[in-house]
Amino acid sequence: MEFPVYLTIGALKLHPHPVFESIAYFVSLRLALRRFRQSTVKAEQRGVVIAGGLIGGMLGAKLLAVVQHLDLLWTGQISFVMLLIGGKTIVGALLGAVFGVEITKKFLKIETATGDAFAYPLIVGTAIGRIGCFLTGLSDQTYGTPTALPWGVDFGDRILRHPTQIYEVIFMIGLLIFLKYRERKPYLQGDLFRFYMICYLAFRWSIDFIKPDFHPLLGMSAIQISCLLGLVYYLQVRCESI
Repeated sequence: MEFPVYLTIGALKLHPHPVFESIAYFVSLRLALRRFRQSTVKAEQRGVVIAGGLIGGMLGAKLLAVVQHLDLLWTGQISFVMLLIGGKTIVGALLGAVFGVEITKKFLKIETATGDAFAYPLIVGTAIGRIGCFLTGLSDQTYGTPTALPWGVDFGDRILRHPTQIYEVIFMIGLLIFLKYRERKPYLQGDLFRFYMICYLAFRWSIDFIKPDFHPLLGMSAIQISCLLGLVYYLQVRCESI
């Protein structure tokens, strides 16, 4: 397999990353809107809450991407403008979206939990997006460290690496099954989203140890530190808000 794996549609040759990223955004947004209609939030407020989450998510994704790749900025391997335009992280988007939703809900005086509507859409969207990351190869910078395991993948530099993008897709499928099972039992409003965040943040903290990222603090990257902060928050609060 030669990376990136371009998608051919007739005479068109499409890069996999923007294609799968667009599909992920479209599918997750449609699922979120459909599930959010079932919430107790007033119809006229739902769009505002979603907009608050989207804005917070975009800002969080960019901010954490900059912090995550400070080493590239220091060494001049990438410019701040290019990193700001192209860089983004799922963890930063998640935490930023939570912050954006909470601020919006306080402004609108909404006290009911709303996160459950977004758990499944985020799982599906992330899984779809990671397929695009895998097909993109080295330039996406989401690959793992070298490995001698039989499923190691050569992304084009003749080094077999952990396909961490595929690990994440598999994890998301397992998490989806777990939440569907958990949904059958009694739970507080907001618990599904809380379970999702705890599981995903713990997974990302773990999997990023086998990614060749900048690990400046106690052998951890900025994304891993953000995951720990998110875990501390979700492990010590109940679901009064999101």
